[in-house]
Amino acid sequence: MGSSRGLGARRYRGCHRGWWGLGAQRYWGCHRLRGMRATLGLGGHGDNGVSTGQGTLGRGCVNGVPGTEGNRGRPCGGTVPPPIPVPAAWQRPYLNIFKHFRVEEWKRSAREGDVAALTDARLKGTVYRIRGSVPASNYLQLPRTGTQSLGLAGRYLYLLFRPMPRKHFVVHLDVATQENQVVRISFSTLFKEFKSTATWLQFPFLFGAAEGSLGDGTARRDLMGAAPADVRWTCLVLDLPSILSLYLSRRYSHLKSVKLCSNLLVKNLCTSDLVFDPGVTFSEARRADLACRGVAPMPREMAFPVPKGQKWHDLYDYIRFPSEGSKLPYDSIQKICPGPAAGGRVSEDPQPVTLTKAVRDRLSLIHQITSPKAMPRRRPVITRSIPEVHLTAPGSPAALPAGDQELEKTQRPHSAGDAGPSAAVGDGGIHVYAHRGSERTIRATHTGSEERLLPDPILKLRMIIGFGGCSTKWALWTRNNAAVVYPCHAVIVTLQIQTGEQRFFIGHTDKVSALAFNGNSTLLASAQAGPLSVVRLWDFPTGTCLSVFKTHVRSLLSLSFSYSGAVLCGVGKDGHGKTLVVVWNAARVTRGGEVAVLAKAHTDVDIQALKIAFFDDTRMVSCGRDNIRLWRVRSGALRSCPVNLGEYHSLEFTDLAFEEGHAAEREPEDRTLFVCSKSGHVLEVDYKNVCVRSVRRLLPAEPRGCPRQDKAGPGIAINSISFSSTFCATGSEDGYLRLWPLDFSAVVLEAEHEAPVSSVCISPDSRKVLCTTAAGNVGYLDIQSQGYNTLMRSHEDSVLAFSVEGIWKQMATVSQDNTIRVWDLGSMQQLYDFTAADEMPCAVAFHPTQRVLACGFDSGMVRTFCLAASDLLVEHKQHRTVITGLTFSPDGNFMFSCCLQGTLALYSCVAQKSHVLRVLGNVVARDAGSGPDALVVSGDSHLLAFVGPSKYVVTVMEACSLDELLRVDISILDLNSTALDSAGRVCFAPVPRGELLVSTSSNKILVLDAKTGRLVREVSPVHKLSCSSLALSKDGRYLLTAGDKVIKVWDYRMHFAVNFQVYIGHSEPVRQVAFTPDQRHVISVGDAIFLWDFLALPAERSPRAQAPSSESALLPGAEGSSEKLKDASETPRQTVPLPSLSSPPCLDVSSVRQAGCQSIFSESDKEEEAGLPGSSRMAANGDKDASVGVVESARSEELLVVRPKVGRESSRSPGESANELRKETKSPKSQCSVRPDSYRHFTPHFKASVLPQNFLPPPAGREVLKLKGVIGYNGNGRGNMVWNPDTGFFAYTCGCVIVVEDLHSGSQNHWLGHAEEISTLTLSHDAQVLASASGKRSGDSHCHIRIWNVQDGVCTASLSHHETQVQAMAFSRDDRFLVTLGDYSDQTIALWNTYAYELISSTCISEPVHDVAFSPFSHRDLACVGKGAVMFWLLEQQGADVNLKVHRVPAPDVLGPVELTSLCYGDDGLLYSGTNSGQICVWDTETNCCFMTWEADEGEIGVLVCGRDRLVSGSNTKRIRLWAVAAVQELRLKGADARSSSVLLEHEITLDGTIVSAAFDDSLEMGIVGTTAGTLWYVNWTESTSIRLISGHKNKVTEVCFSPDETHCATCGEDGSVRIWSLGSMELVVQFQVLNQSCQCLAWKPHPVVAWGAESQHVVAGYSDGTIRVFSISRTEMELKMHPHAVALTAIAYSTDGEMILSGGKDGLVVVSSPRTGMTIHVLAEHKGSPITVLQCTRKQYRDFGVEGGELWLATSSDRRVSIWASDWLKDKCELLDWLSFPAPAGPEGLGSLPPSLAAFCPWEPGTLVYVGFGMQKEALFYSLRKKQNGSCGCCAAPPARHRTTPPTMTLSTSAASPPPAAASSRPPTAPSSSGSSRPVEATDLCTGGASPAGRPAPGSPGPAPAPGQGPGLGPSLPLRSPPGLRGAGRGGGPRRRARRPGPAGCAMCFTDSICRFVLFCFVFY
Repeated sequence: MGSSRGLGARRYRGCHRGWWGLGAQRYWGCHRLRGMRATLGLGGHGDNGVSTGQGTLGRGCVNGVPGTEGNRGRPCGGTVPPPIPVPAAWQRPYLNIFKHFRVEEWKRSAREGDVAALTDARLKGTVYRIRGSVPASNYLQLPRTGTQSLGLAGRYLYLLFRPMPRKHFVVHLDVATQENQVVRISFSTLFKEFKSTATWLQFPFLFGAAEGSLGDGTARRDLMGAAPADVRWTCLVLDLPSILSLYLSRRYSHLKSVKLCSNLLVKNLCTSDLVFDPGVTFSEARRADLACRGVAPMPREMAFPVPKGQKWHDLYDYIRFPSEGSKLPYDSIQKICPGPAAGGRVSEDPQPVTLTKAVRDRLSLIHQITSPKAMPRRRPVITRSIPEVHLTAPGSPAALPAGDQELEKTQRPHSAGDAGPSAAVGDGGIHVYAHRGSERTIRATHTGSEERLLPDPILKLRMIIGFGGCSTKWALWTRNNAAVVYPCHAVIVTLQIQTGEQRFFIGHTDKVSALAFNGNSTLLASAQAGPLSVVRLWDFPTGTCLSVFKTHVRSLLSLSFSYSGAVLCGVGKDGHGKTLVVVWNAARVTRGGEVAVLAKAHTDVDIQALKIAFFDDTRMVSCGRDNIRLWRVRSGALRSCPVNLGEYHSLEFTDLAFEEGHAAEREPEDRTLFVCSKSGHVLEVDYKNVCVRSVRRLLPAEPRGCPRQDKAGPGIAINSISFSSTFCATGSEDGYLRLWPLDFSAVVLEAEHEAPVSSVCISPDSRKVLCTTAAGNVGYLDIQSQGYNTLMRSHEDSVLAFSVEGIWKQMATVSQDNTIRVWDLGSMQQLYDFTAADEMPCAVAFHPTQRVLACGFDSGMVRTFCLAASDLLVEHKQHRTVITGLTFSPDGNFMFSCCLQGTLALYSCVAQKSHVLRVLGNVVARDAGSGPDALVVSGDSHLLAFVGPSKYVVTVMEACSLDELLRVDISILDLNSTALDSAGRVCFAPVPRGELLVSTSSNKILVLDAKTGRLVREVSPVHKLSCSSLALSKDGRYLLTAGDKVIKVWDYRMHFAVNFQVYIGHSEPVRQVAFTPDQRHVISVGDAIFLWDFLALPAERSPRAQAPSSESALLPGAEGSSEKLKDASETPRQTVPLPSLSSPPCLDVSSVRQAGCQSIFSESDKEEEAGLPGSSRMAANGDKDASVGVVESARSEELLVVRPKVGRESSRSPGESANELRKETKSPKSQCSVRPDSYRHFTPHFKASVLPQNFLPPPAGREVLKLKGVIGYNGNGRGNMVWNPDTGFFAYTCGCVIVVEDLHSGSQNHWLGHAEEISTLTLSHDAQVLASASGKRSGDSHCHIRIWNVQDGVCTASLSHHETQVQAMAFSRDDRFLVTLGDYSDQTIALWNTYAYELISSTCISEPVHDVAFSPFSHRDLACVGKGAVMFWLLEQQGADVNLKVHRVPAPDVLGPVELTSLCYGDDGLLYSGTNSGQICVWDTETNCCFMTWEADEGEIGVLVCGRDRLVSGSNTKRIRLWAVAAVQELRLKGADARSSSVLLEHEITLDGTIVSAAFDDSLEMGIVGTTAGTLWYVNWTESTSIRLISGHKNKVTEVCFSPDETHCATCGEDGSVRIWSLGSMELVVQFQVLNQSCQCLAWKPHPVVAWGAESQHVVAGYSDGTIRVFSISRTEMELKMHPHAVALTAIAYSTDGEMILSGGKDGLVVVSSPRTGMTIHVLAEHKGSPITVLQCTRKQYRDFGVEGGELWLATSSDRRVSIWASDWLKDKCELLDWLSFPAPAGPEGLGSLPPSLAAFCPWEPGTLVYVGFGMQKEALFYSLRKKQNGSCGCCAAPPARHRTTPPTMTLSTSAASPPPAAASSRPPTAPSSSGSSRPVEATDLCTGGASPAGRPAPGSPGPAPAPGQGPGLGPSLPLRSPPGLRGAGRGGGPRRRARRPGPAGCAMCFTDSICRFVLFCFVFY
């Protein structure tokens, strides 16, 4: 196609030059940036023709600069950087303002009236007295004039003053914000109530403290007024950043000025970033190291004198405002209590702000920051209208619960356009379920009993390609500069500029016409166009719609929000076309209130833009054609006044903006307003004086060297203008985005677009400029890099059709804007853009196998293009009018097209250039209308169907010849209808069904037999209007229909009462909807392009023998691989995406259901555990709970026997299991290489934390903790178990520990040394050396290999060479060499000598290798297997040099493309290798050829062991098989003629997981086998038995607790099991299993020590679904099930008497339940919002601590808060005794989650508790409840944020430095981090030891000498003594304390009370 046809092409990513000879434009840098060197003297001239100045403005323009006309009076120079913060280094640690500014000299300060300096005898220093009856006439001011600024950046302002008795005083503070605004903060006794505007806060100052001062209005009024006679000197601390943040949502910059008015005595005024505590001395501060927590004693210059024997707080007042930890604003400054407890600080909590009606009416409202309110749970409301569907997407807000939806509905007025958020709607008599998107979906089990289509939702909106719709001028920045918000027709999109993720605000039913943010981006307002115009207010962070209300305007054109979000203003046209301005009060919408109209006014003037003045919510400014007007709301009326424009009265004004920044000498309203126009004029309007100050005219760029002669020429037509404090941005009709200095002297930077710029918006940080164009593009200009980034390209008009191809993952679309665009499906970025000037494309289709695109035009032309060669292939002119249908056959051999005249054409596409085979006239209906699916071809490419020759007939033809096969008259199928029914769209069902679907004009879908035309069934009604598109999934289970602007997903088999779901979002009719080729996504087009995730489950697959498919994932993040799939029916997901039970991803590639997040149990495990006797237990209501199973274990012959049956068979078919396991190995591509299709490769578990960088091990023999036993086997390893039958040496790995166990006695030795998870082990042939390999630590460059001496367990060498994981290792026959093999990312094979363990050879392999082995006959021969080949290696040694030679032999062709995954040597030169498809190959090592194969399994064979004439194979089908291979030697002589019929299967055993390791004796009669389930089995082929040797949790262990008699312990894990272990034998006693849930916490019922087996032994466990289950140990059954929580439990505990159960949830609620009745007794919400981490109970004296009750218990939450309660359960009393909050710094970078906060009672002193967690220092904090109550003073170690008590009295510090001697009492220095700075402590677990009261030392006495095994680091601060009667390994008396869940270190430490001598480690490996 040449240029004469007018089709231009623009390629966006690396295309070849010239499409069809037209010279395609490349879009790498489509926006030309200018502005490299702009000189101020060039181009900008004033009216007098004088240049405006000299100097450069930055990097300027090469091509000339646009000139300016009328450039008046604004100096310029310098670049355009963001504002520079005020330096504050000289102000630290504090600044004495009076001293620094020398107030006594009165040069830098000012005084007015009666101000004098006096000497105060009591304070012994100078004070300033300010007195007078009029405060405004008697004051002291700093600095001297208002034009100056103090520039003090300290956070806290300290005012040391004393009000004069019976007098009033006033203090004014002017502070500057980072938004360049000045805010005045005033407090006075004259103020009666709190008042606020956008620039002024007024706080009443109250004296004294009265009972009820927080809520008693009478007491509060008594405190108001003048100062009392006994007023004291006061230290007032004002937290200035918090005040601005809480009350105005502003960011504090610096203190500008201070004005102290009469009547006051002032001692000093200081600023600091530190909190000065007047009650702490310097010595106490040093001992407690308070400086590290930002707390310091009061400096001498600020201190009040305190006589000896007296306390500071008894003499003076200390007020901090806002109070520490306050999250709500308060309405006054006052002291809350007469005096603090000794040693503490006063907590000032004035009454929360309650705005009066007068304040609300004046509209000077602030944005109230409130915490989210709990919405009541109610039943969903059923409505009759289409529901408001909130579709979740990556990063989208979570759906509201039903109760929230109902509450939202009741909070707003209803309107005709308001779609309520109901759960079901009516649609022609059919119930339509359109639920809000949820992350958790339910598996669809299609049975007749289901009521509706599942999962619900089945679609989730992922991405929208589009922008605008009603207007392209609305695009906004969020406050954090990270995202932009813009409308896309009826949907509002938030786009993250870094990641490209989108989230959506869905609810509008028509196009969005305007958007507006409040100042801090918490509220979003959106207006809807059309006759039913409504406005929606959204809570932007959550995506919740807060209010929907009518606008009384037919179509809103503009919206403006006030900065505080209290006032919303809009302008539009009413029904008569008159301009209407409406102002709404939105102040109460965040608290559930309604939006009310404040005022509205009609006007005859045109309004193009309207904005609320940010300094006053009652004032607005508008501009339009011929006018600029100022508006104001006063007395309920909206009035306006025009600005006198003079000679500029006829201009068309387009946009306006206020200048940023504010000078102190001007009032807030003294602000310049800039208004731009279409003629290029920019007017500066003096807002205060309502006049035009100056006018500039911006002119286009002048050609270089050609000065403009006519200065009156056309100016730049400016569409939008935006200002920052340093520069201005304009967008103009010529397509340029320009940046100007504030005086518009010259262009700094410009970017050219292809279309007019609609809007510009400068980001809040002034570093980026957002830009939209009339062509539907959104992008931003990065000022620093001078680069332009396009965020979104879109069609300018409706999208008519699309086509998707699955090989190259591309999509093509055609639109009414005359463009053809090609998109990348992975990134959804535009690749190509073709424009036809005189033709409109109307149909498009991709060739199924070639990179060929076909397009049909309205001229009748059909063109095919080759995308690979960037060329036009051929043009077809068989049609003369609009192309209505275009498609390829699925096999790619034919193409079909039809036109509006009814012509049908058949093309041959065997060659790349298609040619016409046959053309038929008048066969396609002319009046059926055009559509993208007018022609459809069956899946086998045999049949073609269409509507024609009339709209009442459907015709079926033979596709290859166009011979007519069938005609069906649609109009006669419904005999009862009075009107003729016509056909609309047709669609073929999958070939096996042989059905044809036809949509009709009567809103039906007819299902016809494609061969006979017989009506099979019909579906009615489908849509309210006609169905515009049909699509059926490949498996024939789901049907897509489009119509009525909605998409419906149907169950094709119609098995349910409600067979479809409906999805909204489009504002125009949907033109086409279809599945992507991989069936993972759905695409719909109309007004925009919508990409949906399809969440349905795949079809059930047959076991084997399905054709291979090359389809794979289209989009990033979806599961899949580039490898070919094993199943032709491969559908997108194996399971519906469910929320993970824990944050770390599960990487165990052997657990298919776990990887799919549907279940963490294999089928065989479910049958075994749920099918045991007694597995169904009674629930609380008496029903059976079939989800609980019990597994009991018994000891037999020193081994663990599992009942009921060992060696059981798997419940699923072999092929199904194999296929599932193969699919599961398709993991995403790694950093280095694609993971091969083999489970052999090791993947370490997810690590929640890393080891500390610096730590010192304890001295030998003085370890505090002794590792006693390890329970569990790391099934994640590969070959990580070794057993030598001759010596009996048996070792396996558990995490980073090697466990060496005696199989006869069960005793263990633990070899420690690895810091990461061990991947594999190997044992030398003489069983004297063990080699182990682990991954690399963070910061290391290589992983580690350790060499161990088996005799003494000492590590003799440490090797490192491989960069990633070590896949396998092997010793040579003579143990002289060790070979190590890297995994698929490393691809390196290394050879080491075993004398010095030096690397002698290393070879990099080009492909992944899976296994390696030395020949047992020669130390020179070794072999390894990999991708489709065996590599035979030969060691050649010449002197000291060793070389490796390799011979690569491919696998036999009969196997096809396979992976050789395992190998082992047999007798007499044989080598056996297994494949990932289940075959075993036998190789002759002499000839290096394969002479025989046989199919040994249905899955991948990962383990092979050969001995004599037997072979053992283990696979991922969980089977281990024993083969008789004695005849193989004879078959070797036959060579290629050998047959596998002589290889016999002797035995087979199915275990509980994929086989990963195996070791057998020489005869293969018995051995040990490891599986991915974490189990080691003893296998005896002679007896055909399999017995569990080692068994542990399959996943992470979440908690451990001990029985009261210390003979047993209980563990729970994420696998849903609760296991009871015997501590004496470390054997499993009983197991309780709950399916599909994670057990998060458990507790043992306390009871006096009794014989084991009594009826009173119970364990309570909490689960992730919010349920609690009580298990009886002795009866091995579940006794009770309760469901008191709606979220996952995080902590649980019994009361001390065992009569109550305390449980804490993830939402922070604490519930007290009765285990006898199952009822909920109490629900405590004090910790709501933060997960509970600890619950613990202890006994107390009945009236101890001044409260009744015999029990004391605490609750700790993750926000570092601890509440202590006293309870008397018999009297139903539960009283809060104390509340502690602990400070912490900002979280370390790179740490995903902070360590938990843990607290526990001291066992020997219940009145003392210990706390650890993430804090300011590395320490354990001890707090005494008794000393607080007695009022004694202690040193402040950690001042809590909200603390009514004394600080902790004891501190136990930890340090990486050498521990201090036992007698030392000072805290050791903080351990340095790797960067040299101190790191906050990361406490991971906490348990307290116990001692009998008799063993407790007297308070203050030095502790006893460290017991054996106890380290010296405890010191006298923790006096511990072992209780009497301590025997054996920790068999002490006293109750045991349960352990908390493991922290980042990866293990849970379970301390018994005998802390000095016995510690049990339960390692957590999963």
